[in-house]
Parts: sequence; structure tokens; C-alpha cells
Amino acid sequence: MAPHTGLLTAAVQVRGLVRRYDERAVLDGVDLEIAPGEFVALLGKSGSGKSTLLRALAGLDSAVAGTGDLVVPAQVSVVFQDSRLLPWARVLDNVVLGLNGAGERGRQSLEEVGLAGRENAWPNELSGGEQQRVALARSLVREPELLLADEPFGALDALTRLKMHALLRKLCAAHQPAVLLVTHDVDEAIVLADRVIVLDQGRLIAQEQIELAAPRSPADPGFAAVRARLLDALGVSW
Repeated sequence: MAPHTGLLTAAVQVRGLVRRYDERAVLDGVDLEIAPGEFVALLGKSGSGKSTLLRALAGLDSAVAGTGDLVVPAQVSVVFQDSRLLPWARVLDNVVLGLNGAGERGRQSLEEVGLAGRENAWPNELSGGEQQRVALARSLVREPELLLADEPFGALDALTRLKMHALLRKLCAAHQPAVLLVTHDVDEAIVLADRVIVLDQGRLIAQEQIELAAPRSPADPGFAAVRARLLDALGVSW
């Protein structure tokens, strides 16, 4: 089932989404709604179907079925754990890939992610964190209504991850896409998201509305309480 696009009261509307591999249901009747501008983090154990759900929303998996609709906005961008930059193209060319006459927009997008002046660099001249900044610039230069992020900071060191968290929140506040972030990191989910949902055996089993004031600190008792509930939903002893 290919995603439908159109005018929405919600940025994402999913009803009864199913994805099977042989006899195993990786997604088993998923219902999900994401409001325009809402930042949702998706947690789950390995193999729970997180990336499968993201691929379905991105229109990258045609072998999904549903009792209802899979509806997404017309403008969707995806950021992966690997920056997926073209090594033979300079940074600016990577950002505006497929966009005609968008050089100035690309430069502005690079400035937003802190890479002004690196337009003519080659990808292999950048650090891992800088490459992910380029990937974010490439996604946001298209002004998506929905940003899908599949563990985009999973390969980065701890300090770089913290910097990227702050940058992503800043960019999302400026561009206001709806966001679905797939992550294994409970603290990352709480720091970034307006709402955290938990997927287990192909079903959404829990959600937490995050109402903590920013900046959110793991030292905050409220943060610890949310973490404990999410870990419990994930079946993790703490």
C-alpha cells in the first residue's frame, strides 16, 4: 500500500498497518497519528519493527497493507544513520541534489547547520558529525512537512550527539516539520520529543507525553520518572 498524500488535519495518519515477512508480522495492525509540527520519538527493541514503520511512511516499502489508510504529507524527507552523501559531489551539491537553481537556499541551509564556508568541501574532508549536519541540511532545504529520522546520531560519539540534539531541536523549531525519530536511546527520546511511543512485536504498546521544561536534564526527578516508565514498557530492569 503506497502512502496517500493530501491536505491533512494530522501530518501522519496510519490505520491498521501490517507488514509481513513470510509468516511473521513485523507490523501488526499499527495505528498512529502525528500532528503537524509534533516531534515523536519511536522506541523499541531490535526487530520490533521501528525501521519498517519508518520505511513505510517514507514510501520505501510497497509491501505493506492496512485496513484503513496510510496518509502522509506530500513533502517528506528522510535522514539515516549513515549520512549517505555522494562522495564524488561537493557539500553544496549534495545539499541541493535534485533541486534546480537552489544554490542560495543550499548555502542558507548549510549556514543553519553551522557549515557556512564548507560548500566546496568534499564529504571525506568532514567529520562524522559534520556529515550528519550536511544530511540534515539536505533534508530541511526541501522544507518537508514530515521529517523521518532513523537513528541519525547512532554512530556519533557522546559529545557530538549532545551537540546534534541541540541543533535538531533548533532546526525543528525554525522549520516546524512533524518529526518521527527512531532511536534505541531512551534519554535521547525524552530530551528531544514532545511524545514518545513504544513499539513491541509490531504493535504500539505505550506512549508518554513529555511535558518537561527545556532544557531537559536526566538529573531532573521528572525526567527519571518518565525514563522509568519507558524502560518498564521496554521490559528493561533498572
